[in-house]
Order: sequence, then structure tokens, then C-alpha cells
Amino acid sequence: MTSQTPAPRPYRGVPAEQRRALRRAALLEAGLELLGTRGWSTATVRGVCTRAGLNDRYFYESFADLDALLLTVVDEQAAQGTAVILAAARNAPQRLRARTRAAVEAIVDFLAADPRRARILAHEFPANPLLQRHRRGIVQTLAAIFITQVHELLEEVPLSDTDLELTALTVTNGLWELLTSWFRGDLDTGRDHLVDYAVAFLLTTTELAPALESRLR
Repeated sequence: MTSQTPAPRPYRGVPAEQRRALRRAALLEAGLELLGTRGWSTATVRGVCTRAGLNDRYFYESFADLDALLLTVVDEQAAQGTAVILAAARNAPQRLRARTRAAVEAIVDFLAADPRRARILAHEFPANPLLQRHRRGIVQTLAAIFITQVHELLEEVPLSDTDLELTALTVTNGLWELLTSWFRGDLDTGRDHLVDYAVAFLLTTTELAPALESRLR
């Protein structure tokens, strides 16, 4: 007969699993605050735990190291941004211009709504080699959304699958750099002009594709 380890008891009526989830959420919020205000170069395990109001030992209950926390914070924000884009596209009229504007406005306003997000995009991604590498996966996700929307809205896609993928990566990377420059303060233009430009850029990419292809033949 083997003995079994007793299940952790609730503490003050809160189950152990829920307490772990609350501690993890507190660490993520502390990580976001540090990343989006002071910068990740200043982060330490103790500093994160102090901001989260936790003992240092609880950090390793949820994360292997600071890099693991950093990537989780960024992935959570990226997932929220992706959900915002998809919701805006889903709720917009099924027309290319309207859908494009809704998606562009959604991501600009999502980033602007929390200054920490804007700072992460404008300053932390360019400065952190780990985030620079991690950016590829986020860009690929956004490019996939672009491809899906093109297939959904155009009866006949004017590009081959390969060229559509190349286009999606080009415009996604381009818009990433555009938003990075704008949030960093390098561009002297307002939010509405920025949105108008981005929408026109995306529409030009899809609408001029047949003409461009015919010229290259």
C-alpha cells in the first residue's frame, strides 16, 4: 500500500491552485509595469517580486527566469492586440476599405490606450535582442491575419500564394516600423493622418497588385 501526498489545503478559503494563479497574474502585471516604464534592463527577480508584493521564492513557481517572464508578458500583450484586430475586422462591414480601416484603428488605439504598450513597441523591442528575435513570430501571426482577410474579402486574389505571403510580410513589417517610429515621437503627424496613411498603403498593396503583375510579365 503506497502513501499519497495530501492535497494542499485551502488558505483562508482560497484553493492552492487559485492562489498560484493569482501570484502568477501579479508577477505578470509587475513585469508589464517594469517593462513598460523603467525598461527591462533594470529588472531583477527581487524587483519584480517586490512590485508584485510576493516573496522571491514564488517567482520560480511560475517562471524559469526573467527571460521567461519577459516573453510571457509580451505574448500576452500580443494576444490581446491580435484579439482586438480580429474583433474589429469581424464587426466591420465586409468591404475591403471598411475592414482595413477598422483593423488599423483598432491596433493604433490598442497601443495608445496603455502607454506601457507603446513604450514596449517603441523602445524595448529595438533594444532587446531576445525581443528582436521574438518579433518574428508576432509578425508571422499578423501576416497570417492579413492573408486570411484578403482571401475573405476578395473574390479573386490577384496574387499567387507565394506573392501574397511575401506581400503580407512586407506590409506587416513596414507597419510595425511605422508605428514604432510614430510612438517613439520620430514622426510629426497626428493619429488620424497616421491611420489614413496606413489604410491607403494597405489598400494600394492589394488594389495595384494586378497592374504590377502585368507590368512584370
